[in-house]
Amino acid sequence: MSYTHCVIGGGIVGLATATEILRRDSGARIVLVEKENSFAFHQTGHNSGVIHAGIYYAPGSLKAQLCREGEMATKEFCTARNIPFETCGKLIVATDSVEMERMQTLIGRAEQNGISIEEVSATRLRQLEPNITGDGAILVHTTGIVDYRQICVAMAEELRQHGARVMTGVAVTQIEEGERSVAVMLDSGDRLTADRLIACAGLQSDRIARMGGLNPTHRIVPFRGEYFTLPPSRSSIVKHLIYPVPDPDLQFLGIHLTRMIDGRITIGPNAVLGFHREGYAKGSVNLPDVFSMASFGGFWKLIFQHSRAALSEFGNSISRRRYLDLCRKYCPGLTLADMGQPGAGIRAQAVMADGSLLQDFLFLNTSRQVHVCNAPSPAATSAIPIARKIVDRLDVATVSPA
Repeated sequence: MSYTHCVIGGGIVGLATATEILRRDSGARIVLVEKENSFAFHQTGHNSGVIHAGIYYAPGSLKAQLCREGEMATKEFCTARNIPFETCGKLIVATDSVEMERMQTLIGRAEQNGISIEEVSATRLRQLEPNITGDGAILVHTTGIVDYRQICVAMAEELRQHGARVMTGVAVTQIEEGERSVAVMLDSGDRLTADRLIACAGLQSDRIARMGGLNPTHRIVPFRGEYFTLPPSRSSIVKHLIYPVPDPDLQFLGIHLTRMIDGRITIGPNAVLGFHREGYAKGSVNLPDVFSMASFGGFWKLIFQHSRAALSEFGNSISRRRYLDLCRKYCPGLTLADMGQPGAGIRAQAVMADGSLLQDFLFLNTSRQVHVCNAPSPAATSAIPIARKIVDRLDVATVSPA
């Protein structure tokens, strides 16, 4: 059977994109292909489950706009389908004068982006969170928590109900673009043809792009976000999400306390270089992934430019005490005994040839293909409006007459 659209990737961005295509054209014939046996297996299913409000992003930027739209769209999606979520709010805690100054910048961004916040004094912080200490904080009222895997399962089920073919456990092995269609070969032996192909392949996005005949100048470098789960006896230690004030010179938000929708609380994550794009166990190494990084000049430029931060993160990874000290700055009551079950997520970071970490969207396309090569954090929160942008791009692409 020939399809109008083939979507590669069963994470939240791929599923939201297929959903958006059907929303615009109920007659679309869609096939979605996911190489794992379940949805949200990688980045979507290993993230913190936070519905972000968008306070960190430059006023007027696309990231700020999409995050704000995504926060509302995610909650609306969950409400309509009885998927549990909670708007618990987030406290961004400053612990010294430098962070207090940085906090003022965030307050200005929140006001310009129309985000509901409250500036909190040290005394008020203690009232809100008796186990947290700081010189002051920002309370972001609209931040929430959810299980994004449940959202993905709901999207997949609705796609099936509306006639889409959803395939799991099959990997793409070859892509051939012709004048009138795109052929997709699978490791199952199946051959699919579609008028358009949209690849939302996350950790494998650069490889899938090359498979589609494109020549990406970036490379995906995996960063492990390692975290620990507090024991059940500490599950009421905080009522809000607790974040540090981010360092503007670093790309990641810092180690924080995150309430999960299932009642757990985690400490983390850090951001340490990974050696396996899909290896979640500590010490995982995949030789093709290592070779992919080592053979890319931009990787070595990245290491040189951020050597101090890389060494610091590596030290935090191998020493639980150093890791804990970062969180004890604002939650001094935590002990090593509280650092329970470890876990990790892996972020697909697009690194450019000059060693820079791409923080914006990156799309590569041909006349019949669109490849989402970078969907910056928080992609899960923003997935629904991101999907609209992807389909907009698909709609305006030049295609030879069928």
